[in-house]
Amino acid sequence: MKKTLIVLAFFLMVILAWALPYFKDLRDQGLTAEIAYAYFFGRPDHIFNPKDAVPQLDYSKESSWASLPKIKDEADLIPLGEVGINQLNSKVDVFFVHPTGYLKGNYWTDPLDEESATKENTRWMMANQASVFNGCCSIYAPHYRQASIYSYYGSDKLRDEIHSFVYQDVKKAFEYFIKNYSNGRPFIIASHSQGTGHSIRLLAEEIDGTNLYPRMVGAYIIGGEISKSWLNKMDDISICDSPDELGCFVHWDTINVKYIDMNMQRYKNNICVNPITWKNEGTLSNLNDARGAVYVSGNFSIDFGRDDDPKGETFGPLEAPIKHYVQAQCKDGILFASDQTGTRFQGFAGSDGNYHGLDFALFYIDIRENAILKVNTYLEAFD
Repeated sequence: MKKTLIVLAFFLMVILAWALPYFKDLRDQGLTAEIAYAYFFGRPDHIFNPKDAVPQLDYSKESSWASLPKIKDEADLIPLGEVGINQLNSKVDVFFVHPTGYLKGNYWTDPLDEESATKENTRWMMANQASVFNGCCSIYAPHYRQASIYSYYGSDKLRDEIHSFVYQDVKKAFEYFIKNYSNGRPFIIASHSQGTGHSIRLLAEEIDGTNLYPRMVGAYIIGGEISKSWLNKMDDISICDSPDELGCFVHWDTINVKYIDMNMQRYKNNICVNPITWKNEGTLSNLNDARGAVYVSGNFSIDFGRDDDPKGETFGPLEAPIKHYVQAQCKDGILFASDQTGTRFQGFAGSDGNYHGLDFALFYIDIRENAILKVNTYLEAFD
């Protein structure tokens, strides 16, 4: 018996020695012990094989899009007191690539079940993120075989393999958008998190240095981290450094200002543009300059089980903006924003100060008005 216990103790130490670095990495990425547990015991139990994925969507079908100007969808929601445009008669389009909503470990990529919590999560993204742009533009947002959340917590090789496969869907949707919807109009690229990983590739591989670049008003590719090394892959596209600068992109990753003195090495080469000042890095913004936060509508399903049944979530209407609500400062590649402890926004914040879920909400009207400014600047210059 004693010998058996010694052997078990030895194997336990081996397992812990193997697992602890992963738990540290998960903790550094703002994930709770509950999510870490889900990672180890809920992830797919098979290797990634592209042949296991469902067929690529046909983007000529309306059902392949989460948002289109000619259909009624959550991206049409407008905050109380704000004004939207007629998306059927817009001079500028937005191509929006949504973030990760597939949190299941059944497959490495979204099986695209029509009735699912994953699809409801996409509707949440349309309501609380893509809708930012209905003050300036027509919104086009494709569904795609997004990578499972578990793709982020394996090896770099596995993540790159899965995301490269998924990127082909985004590229295909963008090509269809350009050829069949855009009709030569100027456009904005917008995204969050996983969508941002795909969108920076669109900028570098499909837009920069091509005849599409003069039509790009700008890009709001937010959350998910973008290394400055991407700048070496682009000749035309750079980081924005003023509110009305055209043909450039903005990016930020939001964290609670209480953590501003922590040494977060993973962000040291990250790009940060302040969505209140629209400066690349820089000093703390003035509270009076904050255009407005908008509280999120509906619940995002954070359920890491195998069951992907819909929760019956509804979205909208959006509440009135909260003006002069937040201050923010870029420092060491991170956007540090006002502490949301004890506020209604706290429920969408990570327990360790990660405000990834608030990258849009805290700056909703700031983004909205900046997009309007850029569109008007572009149209005045080139119309």
